[in-house]
Amino acid sequence: MEALLKHLVDITCQRDHALLDSSVVSALHELVGAQQVRVHELYRFRNELFIRPRVWIKDGHVVSVDEALAVEHQGEALDSHPVLVDSIKQRQTCAEEIGEDGSRTLWLPVWLHDKVSTCLEINNPTPYDASTLHVIEGILCVYRNYQSILDYSERDSLTGLLNRKTFDEKFSRLLSCATLESLPQPGKERRHEPKDVAQWLAVVDIDHFKRVNDQFGHLYGDEVLILVANLLKSSFRTQDRIFRFGGEEFVVLLRSTTLDDARRIFERFRANIEQHEFPQVGKVTVSLGFASISKESPVVILGHADQALYYAKANGRNRVCFYDELVNSGELRSEVSNDTVEFF
Repeated sequence: MEALLKHLVDITCQRDHALLDSSVVSALHELVGAQQVRVHELYRFRNELFIRPRVWIKDGHVVSVDEALAVEHQGEALDSHPVLVDSIKQRQTCAEEIGEDGSRTLWLPVWLHDKVSTCLEINNPTPYDASTLHVIEGILCVYRNYQSILDYSERDSLTGLLNRKTFDEKFSRLLSCATLESLPQPGKERRHEPKDVAQWLAVVDIDHFKRVNDQFGHLYGDEVLILVANLLKSSFRTQDRIFRFGGEEFVVLLRSTTLDDARRIFERFRANIEQHEFPQVGKVTVSLGFASISKESPVVILGHADQALYYAKANGRNRVCFYDELVNSGELRSEVSNDTVEFF
């Protein structure tokens, strides 16, 4: 009982999704003696559902994707787990799968807002008794409730995108991971990636959005924001992060890609917006400025992308502009900024 209470306290004091995942994995591993516990994320790519581990137990320690330096878990098709697929179709919260070797896997889909984007997997060589299953069900309920609370606090209420507060946390974590990846790891062979692979930050702004609100009203303005948010979600990968900064401004963190691919991805999104027919409003365009995520401070990197955005808006709109390219061509001047003060 004391161990159970300790883990429940640990789960309920978390204010971060990654820490919450780690807490629930640790609790299930210790309390039910599971051989392996994993938290998976379910995501859609090119109209196909995939599953990918997010947090798991390795050698008795909790490991998360963020801590697995330079390792990209591409995931596998959800159809490769038919028992899980059937449990989701039947809206179940628990399904057991018995392998050919007699091993047993419990699949625990986590339902939030009538959808499943997270699933727990518990592997054990022997079946659990009723009392242990009851403990698992209780932990799952607490985990689901706190996921819902964190989700509510991290997301913009209108678009469902991550909010500005969450950007500060996730951007700092991304910079920290990028710094760690650049350091040699004792006893580990580094995975060699192309030198031009980098992380990118883009600031997106809807062109003439005030005109939309003035001409059609704020209800249609809100609908434009929601549709742009949906197009953002469909235009980027699941490992990328999209935020609504407020008003008609959005920020994208694009992970691990080359400059040419980053430009192509941003241009594809811009074209998707331009070609979309917005109800009542008609055609809408966006301007986008982006910068590489370097060893500079978050304020400086965001400022670079912002400068590129405002150049795009001042020079025709409906454009994608890269900060370094503008500096190299003399269109923008690179200035030494005082990053001890945040200017917003």
